[in-house]
Amino acid sequence: MYKSSVSILLLLLLVLPGCLNYEQEVSLYPDGSGDMKIKYWMEFTNRDNIELLSKVGIFNSDSIRSQFTHEDVRIKDIVVVTDTVDSLLRAEIHIQFEHIDSLNHLRLFYESNFSLKEGAAGQLTFSQFIPPIAIGFGIDASDFKVKYIYEFPGEIVTHNATQVTKKQLIWEYSLPEIGKGKTISATYRPFKLKETPYWIYILSGVVLFIVIVFLFRKKRTW
Repeated sequence: MYKSSVSILLLLLLVLPGCLNYEQEVSLYPDGSGDMKIKYWMEFTNRDNIELLSKVGIFNSDSIRSQFTHEDVRIKDIVVVTDTVDSLLRAEIHIQFEHIDSLNHLRLFYESNFSLKEGAAGQLTFSQFIPPIAIGFGIDASDFKVKYIYEFPGEIVTHNATQVTKKQLIWEYSLPEIGKGKTISATYRPFKLKETPYWIYILSGVVLFIVIVFLFRKKRTW
């Protein structure tokens, strides 16, 4: 069984100097499918750090791709960049998924338990588990940040987000705040699909009436 690759990523980086940032942004669609962008980056102090990270596959495109291989997930883009000006290693992944539950099949999200279920009448409840991260080596874990950004197709009813914008819910934590694991969740009332305007039906009826009258008169002239 696979351990969460996010946990592995953080554990490996904890033994290296630098500050890790992980950001996950999701736009959820009415049918449960969606679009996800993942970014993570860290500072490096010397060339040896780059070589080590390349060997374990954290910043290797082929290794990253293997984490997202599934029939219900489409990989749109993977970018790995070594920024020598700012001394940053950065990876960006862009995927589309058939249903958010599909993400549970990915190696990257083995322990994340994505869920989207019906709640009270006309409501849907979303949740994702952030697994605990073991720390040590005398490193200040508050330097390591994770952020989850979600946009839902409906009116938010309840949530446990740490920040709220006009269109998004945001959860941002340092590793100590995650503790033994943390579940992010939100309940929303989906927007109704746009209904056909009444004037369309009225216009259709008028056109149909005119056609019938025209055909009736034409028949009488035969």
